[in-house]
Amino acid sequence: MNPERESDEKALEVHGLTTERLRDEPKFAEIAPALIEFIRGAELIIHNAPFDVGFLNREFELAGLSPLSEYCPSVIDTWVLAKELHPGKRNNLDALCERYQIDRSRRTLHGALIDTGLLAEVYFAMTRGQDSFLGEEDEGDEVDATHSIDALRGSIRVLRATDEELAQHAQQLTDIAKDSKGKCLWLEASKPDLSPPLQGEG
Repeated sequence: MNPERESDEKALEVHGLTTERLRDEPKFAEIAPALIEFIRGAELIIHNAPFDVGFLNREFELAGLSPLSEYCPSVIDTWVLAKELHPGKRNNLDALCERYQIDRSRRTLHGALIDTGLLAEVYFAMTRGQDSFLGEEDEGDEVDATHSIDALRGSIRVLRATDEELAQHAQQLTDIAKDSKGKCLWLEASKPDLSPPLQGEG
């Protein structure tokens, strides 16, 4: 987006976006309605959430719109989650990627799309215990990092897979089974158990 200001020299070192590159991009107020529809009712996952929420609220205010809490019921702050899981350690995005062995080789600059993908992987790793081989979570690792922005919490939205998506999923499993010579664990696990019950079982 066009920030409606010159790119600061120090900022350029972080994101590499020049004034010339951004001059013809839309301004925040122009994309705000589409952004609101995209996030409405969602639970946002943000690293160091107060920093980003502060910027968003200021932009909404300048555009004559309500604050973020009017559109999203809550935010999960992955920085808070990381601090609780790894006290006393560095918990910025780079450190977390290194800790959870997530490839960040494409992150030469601070870019929203790349950072979003990396944060998604980090969040799944932290909430699923993927820092260990079998995925066990240490006792006490469950941390509630959800911050209610207001007193209301929206209901969880369930997006069902379309017929096309289900077909793509089935094709993906078929391809995996072919490449692995019939060793697709997902297909094996989804097969019905047709073995006769052991003696004494119903």
